[in-house]
Amino acid sequence: MPVSENDSALPAHVAFIMDGNGRWAKERGLPRTSGHQAGAETVRQVVTFARKRGIRYLTLYAFSTENWSRPAAEVAALMKLLSRFVKGEMPTMLKNDIRMRVIGDRAGLSKSLQHELASAEEKTAHCASLDVVIAINYGGRDEIARAASAAMRHILLEGKTPEALDANAIAAHLDSAGIPDPDLIIRTAGEKRLSNFLLWQGAYAELIFTDRRWPDFDDTDFEAALAEYAGRVRKFGTV
Repeated sequence: MPVSENDSALPAHVAFIMDGNGRWAKERGLPRTSGHQAGAETVRQVVTFARKRGIRYLTLYAFSTENWSRPAAEVAALMKLLSRFVKGEMPTMLKNDIRMRVIGDRAGLSKSLQHELASAEEKTAHCASLDVVIAINYGGRDEIARAASAAMRHILLEGKTPEALDANAIAAHLDSAGIPDPDLIIRTAGEKRLSNFLLWQGAYAELIFTDRRWPDFDDTDFEAALAEYAGRVRKFGTV
């Protein structure tokens, strides 16, 4: 739920559109996959920083529903990188009391990756210091459409009329049900759009855009974003 202005200078939930891996690599004469590998290291740093600063939820836009249109070799490399990250970070997450959660249409992923994601969620379900939410095969429009469909099926099974389909019913069936809406969305690499990310949940999120490529984003950049957020007044449509 939204907080009133000045309730807290620190966002409880920060979400990242991790943009710029490919451009970072191109600027250095490297293949795009090298940019994604460098970006994975930034994810580790950002997770560490978020936990240290007391941020409770961190959502990372790892792979969108539109990313399937990229070259097949790049998509395959991204999926392998995601798999290695999920398995490789498990000891660190358990040690640091970090819970992994996943949003997105898992049915579009390989069976092996689906299993790895489910296993990671199960193993870290008891952790409570930081929730890291990974958006994989995720699109805001797709999520809302799936939620509305599921909500309507539930309503009809209960013998209610379609008029019972309201915002609360849809929200209860979102992939992110039970996770607070993001207070702050940060996008790297200079683009100024949401690109189909958390369209429902981000209705009142503060937006910060930085020119820094994702592999270059560091603790100083994160701290600067938090300072900018702290200086804003959030009114949520009121005066």
